[in-house]
Amino acid sequence: MQTLSSPDDILATYDRVAQDFQAQRNRSLFEKPMLDRLLGVAPRNQSPRRLLDLGCGTGAPLATYLAERGMDITGVDGAATMVEIFAETLPRATALHADMRTLDLGQTYDAILAWDSFFHLSPDAQRAMFAVFRAHAAPKAALMFTSGPAAGESWGHAAGAPVYHASLDPAEYRDLLAAHDFKVIDYRPEDPQCDRHTIWLARFTG
Repeated sequence: MQTLSSPDDILATYDRVAQDFQAQRNRSLFEKPMLDRLLGVAPRNQSPRRLLDLGCGTGAPLATYLAERGMDITGVDGAATMVEIFAETLPRATALHADMRTLDLGQTYDAILAWDSFFHLSPDAQRAMFAVFRAHAAPKAALMFTSGPAAGESWGHAAGAPVYHASLDPAEYRDLLAAHDFKVIDYRPEDPQCDRHTIWLARFTG
C-alpha cells in the first residue's frame, strides 16, 4: 500500500524532482489570460512594478512572462534546486530560498502570486498565509492564488512523485480575504479556459 504524501513532504519532493519538473512543465502558457488580469489590476506604486512569486518553481513560464512585461520579480521557493533553476532562468530577478509560511521580507509588492503552490499547504497553514500576504502587499496590490474548488484534501503528482493538496471552502477563503483587507475581484472555480484551475484574484484595500 502506497503511503500518502503530506505537507511536510512537499519541499523535499520538489527539491528532488526539480530537474524533471522543469523538463515536463506545460509551457503552453494557458495561464496567460489570468496573468494579464493580474497585470491589469496591479498598481504602479513603484517603477518597475514589483511581483512576489511565492512557490516560484523554476520561473518558466509564469515569472518569465511577467518579467518580459516589465515586472521586477522576486521568486521565493522552499526547494533549493527550484531556486537554483529559477535564478538561471531569470538572472535579473531576485531568487530566495525560503519557506513561504514563515516569510517576512520587510518589503511590499504591487502583486503577489501563489500559483499552484499555496494549495500544497495544510488547511491551517493556508489560513496563516493570509497574514503573510497582507504583510507583503503594497497599497492596492493584486493578489492571485489557486486553490481547490471545495474543502478537502487530495493527492496528485509532480514529475511522477506524489504530492499533497488541500483546500478550504470558498466561503472561508472569502472570509479570510476580507479579514485581511483584500477585496475579491474575480473567482473562477475550475475555469475551463485555464486547464480547470480554481483561481482567486483580489485587491488589497488596507
